Amino acid sequence: MNEIISFLKKRRSVTAKKMLPGKVLDSDLKDILECALRVPDHGALAPWRLIVIQKDMRKTIGEEILEPEFKKNNTDLNEEKLLFERNRFMRADKIIAVIYTPADSQKIPNWEMMLSTGAVCQNITIAAQSLNYAVQWVTEWYSYNNKMLEYLGGDVSKDKIAGFIYIGEKKEDPLERIRPKFEKVIKFLN
Repeated sequence: MNEIISFLKKRRSVTAKKMLPGKVLDSDLKDILECALRVPDHGALAPWRLIVIQKDMRKTIGEEILEPEFKKNNTDLNEEKLLFERNRFMRADKIIAVIYTPADSQKIPNWEMMLSTGAVCQNITIAAQSLNYAVQWVTEWYSYNNKMLEYLGGDVSKDKIAGFIYIGEKKEDPLERIRPKFEKVIKFLN
């Protein structure tokens, strides 16, 4: 069987909760980011931006955005929850924020630009996993937080965070999860 097909048939995310920061090699990060740019992009509009969050910036964002915004938007708080939010980005060595930034285009619909942005997230995920890193594409509360979007350089009037891709080290290989039944989600028209 083809190596790529074999890999994709077994591909599985490692949740950020179950990863260690580890160390992502600079050469691997460059390869991962180059793969991200190889997605279908009708009109060559590049309707996305990638922000690599690493080193001390992981802690800074936790202290300046994650913890205060969580505190502002939640009432059921305790020190354990606040500590988790403050250290959320410390679980991985690199976190890549993917920002959907629609381009002005008369020919290319926004929907196609959104799909291209999702393809960027998927290419990052697959490229990093193929290098044997622990990877998870996450869209949690902070993906929908305007202060986070602004902090990352996005325009809240038009941009959106497509997700944060955590890249780190595996504690252990992930367990398989339930997948959709082939015949339930695929239909052939002859």
